Amino acid sequence: MRDEPSRAAPAFAGDIDEFVSFLKLERGLSVHTWQGYQSDLDQCAAFIGRKGAQDWRTVAGDQVGAWIRSLSGDDYTVASLARKLTALRGLARYLVRSRHRADDFTELLSGPKLTRRIPGTLSASDVGKLLAAPAGGDHFALRDRAMLELFYSSGLRVSELGGLLLQQVDLENGMLRVFGKGSKERVVPVGRQASAALTDYLASGRPHFVKPKTGSALFLSERGGPLSRKTLWVIVQKYARRAGINRPVKPHLLRHSFATHLLAGGADLRAIQEMLGHTNISTTQIYTAVEEKRLVSHHEKFHPRNRT
Repeated sequence: MRDEPSRAAPAFAGDIDEFVSFLKLERGLSVHTWQGYQSDLDQCAAFIGRKGAQDWRTVAGDQVGAWIRSLSGDDYTVASLARKLTALRGLARYLVRSRHRADDFTELLSGPKLTRRIPGTLSASDVGKLLAAPAGGDHFALRDRAMLELFYSSGLRVSELGGLLLQQVDLENGMLRVFGKGSKERVVPVGRQASAALTDYLASGRPHFVKPKTGSALFLSERGGPLSRKTLWVIVQKYARRAGINRPVKPHLLRHSFATHLLAGGADLRAIQEMLGHTNISTTQIYTAVEEKRLVSHHEKFHPRNRT
């Protein structure tokens, strides 16, 4: 069973806090990310403190290496172990840049190899069924149809969709101004069908959800506030069942389907990277594996030499 670390001893905590402040202010990392890094570093400090380290200025590579090795016997995933090592390496480099240390104590560390899972996607046919599922003209159907159309049309993250404000939507030019991870801003196109669904929702759907204290959130709940992440999940899964899609459908599947279908249609990988808001092209390249897998499947199914 894992021991949840408390805050590190003062000799270690000062440098951790300084590094985390740098992540928040200079790098613009999300609360979830920097809190995870802080927890990982507190955990490491507790371990190496028991191994005789006095502070980060004097810690040796074999001490932090022993910490990494100790975690492999626990029930951490490879992704969790890789994140812990990333946090540790980030701190070490920060200490060197800040002249608190002359060397990087993580330089010789090796971590677990992180294999990237090929993302699941929906077929174009299933996406069509899902988008058609909110039938009717009542304000719930108008809202949910606009939401699903925009989800698939623009490849947004769940948090980005739920956090959209009216002033970020430019239907005249068919664009959205989105603030993604680390508050990074990007402009994303809105397709014709999504624009039409949004126009209907804004004219005849959203006014029914507005309450005296309603702000400028685009998609509103019955109480007049922005839709929560949990509610977005429930809505997507409800319409997936109604569409007869016999597999678990998480909201992120629409984002993956957006990227995969664009790539299959001939879109440039760099353009897809920009629309998704990926910092590194390597993150976007995972969708090429989805397309390659699809091509192999078609070859196996339809090539005459594969038939027995």
